[in-house]
Amino acid sequence: MGAVRAMSVDRMSVDHLPVEGQLPLPPPLPASAAQLLGQAHRGLAEAAASPDAGWRYATAHLAALRGAAAVLAARTRPEPARRRPRSAWVLIGEVAPELAEWAAFFAAGAAKRAAAEAGLSHAVTEREADDLVRDASTFLGVVETAISRAVPPQSPARLRSMDGGRRRPAGRRNS
Repeated sequence: MGAVRAMSVDRMSVDHLPVEGQLPLPPPLPASAAQLLGQAHRGLAEAAASPDAGWRYATAHLAALRGAAAVLAARTRPEPARRRPRSAWVLIGEVAPELAEWAAFFAAGAAKRAAAEAGLSHAVTEREADDLVRDASTFLGVVETAISRAVPPQSPARLRSMDGGRRRPAGRRNS
């Protein structure tokens, strides 16, 4: 996954400014984020229906990863590939700090997911698989809430400039 750049406030559509007497609407969800969220939910349903603990664990973990990708798609845009690719879980901590604990939780389970995908019979227990399906379901609910509301104006992710977040002294402009 390549580096990402947070979208700036000036990219918000005028269509989403409040009309007198109406509550403001959140910006529309980008199509890629909606697609990833749909894939995450389908993957979670597949995980819940699987009788194999390893497959259930791996599929639930991938569903959570797609949820994280949906957050990235909703709150960032790709940067030119000048940096080393970073984990979606690392990027989530930067782009959506409110999801940092979830990101750490799922990042810690990545090796176990890889072992389950490799077919190692004792990689995960039935309980671990069931717990991860529940945790991934909860995470997707949190993701939906996170991407359905606008990022608060003071959020560092929202204020990051187009130059990769380097701060400039007051009064200086990009050249």
